[in-house]
Amino acid sequence: MKKILAGLLAAAVTAGCIGCGNQGTAGPKDETVPGKAVEETSAQGSEGTSSGNEITLKVASEYSRTEPIGQALEQWASLVEERGDGSLKIVIYPDSQLGGKTDIIDALLMGEPDIVGADPAFMAEYGVPDLGILFGPFLFDSREQCAMLTESEWYQEQCGKLEEKGLKVIDSTWITGVRHLLTNKPVHSPEDIKGMKIRVPANQIQTESFNVLGASATAMNLSEVYTALQTGTIDGGENPLSTLYNRKFQEVSKYLLKTGHVRVISMWTMSSDVWNRMTPGQQELLTSTLAEVGQEFNVQQEKADDEYEEKFREEGVTVQELSDAERQQWIDASRPFYDKGSSFGWSDGLYEDVLKAIGK
Repeated sequence: MKKILAGLLAAAVTAGCIGCGNQGTAGPKDETVPGKAVEETSAQGSEGTSSGNEITLKVASEYSRTEPIGQALEQWASLVEERGDGSLKIVIYPDSQLGGKTDIIDALLMGEPDIVGADPAFMAEYGVPDLGILFGPFLFDSREQCAMLTESEWYQEQCGKLEEKGLKVIDSTWITGVRHLLTNKPVHSPEDIKGMKIRVPANQIQTESFNVLGASATAMNLSEVYTALQTGTIDGGENPLSTLYNRKFQEVSKYLLKTGHVRVISMWTMSSDVWNRMTPGQQELLTSTLAEVGQEFNVQQEKADDEYEEKFREEGVTVQELSDAERQQWIDASRPFYDKGSSFGWSDGLYEDVLKAIGK
């Protein structure tokens, strides 16, 4: 499986933006209402399982098939088919075909047989606000710290709270990217970003994390970013290297600062009701294959990032690294973000609790 996945991820980097289309119009459409056509062999209609416990789960992805995570998800679907008895099937819907993350999570709460990899910043807005801190700037220094966090008692408690609200987290091993800053003009220190319009996803956590630096955080669908960069509506955006490159943003923005300000823990989530109607065997097959592919994906993703960085350079992008001292400047400038906990609804002492959980 490792060789197959490594090959797929390498192909994803080489493929670049093949199949992505015009980035001014293609990409995630967060405002789209998810489709209601439930793909299942069920005598019970939309409930997700049949009398024979056969079920098809729809995996909603905002990524294209050419991106490394898109390739890994296809491998997951293949493993489920290969190792199962035919009673469980998963189908991948890339490029936000089922809608944006908020749409999908809302559908999960209504019992739809969907799965979505949601960032903690999104999950925080479903009654568990403390999860939002995991998308705070410069919280994690390594993938190992992310693993320590997701294995901690604190994190398991947060997932339990989500399950009580109808959302079952089935895996948190995938680190779906390290986010960096791509801009229309050079940025090196926190002072440089002041007044700049930086595109962020539509959630409070990421908005405030850039506002605290003096930037003007601008919520915008990913599909609109290419044109916005091209016309100067925004001055920059942030995302993992694979997303920045495969969306062709390097055609219109030529300055990449490797801030690594967020390491994205993907919380693969489904309806608690649908999960509880699955057999133990189906549950084990679903989660074990997802974790297996995720572990290998994490390793290959880091290798792919090196290749994406080289491609940025080849296409005329100025790539800047931060020294330890320079990175500390960004950390210090971002520190006031964590003083806003009351505005996010965080528990008292949350920042200190999370630092303890990751060994800081």
